[in-house]
Amino acid sequence: MAAVARRDAQAFRTIVERHSPALYRYAYRFMGQANEAEDVVQDVFLKVWTRAGDWRPDRGSLGAWLRRVTTNRCIDKKRRRRLISDIEPPEVVDGACLADDAANASRLARVASDAVASLPERQRAAIILTYYEDLPNAAAADALSMKLKAFESLLVRARSALATLVARAGVTAADLGSAP
Repeated sequence: MAAVARRDAQAFRTIVERHSPALYRYAYRFMGQANEAEDVVQDVFLKVWTRAGDWRPDRGSLGAWLRRVTTNRCIDKKRRRRLISDIEPPEVVDGACLADDAANASRLARVASDAVASLPERQRAAIILTYYEDLPNAAAADALSMKLKAFESLLVRARSALATLVARAGVTAADLGSAP
């Protein structure tokens, strides 16, 4: 939380990933509607981002504080909406991509496709057989009528060429780590 108070986005992301499923389930059970639960959890994490310095470890765990904030937010929303539901909550948060995640994934797919297409034919074949067709190296080598060691060497060159092409397109390791 100290890192979040210093506006460390990675620390915030870690907290969100670690705690959002439990907070969502709790808020869903409390509110009875998925969209209400999502709103509550979003409000809770907005508070985490803007008021991280309010949390004091001597008053309890972060999880307890987050549940307390979630409870208060649920009560506030309930007072305004008086909804009660016995519907069982889903076990996971909606896995649908957000619009910006989908756009980023589309851009990454386009960059990857263009990079593979610009490889020399044998390197392209090695990449496609290995990564798109999921063939083991021995089977891919057979498909290209190559010895296994020669195929593995070709694959190393192809990966290196891909890394160069992808880097030229402005894709970083961080971009690849955030792809859905």
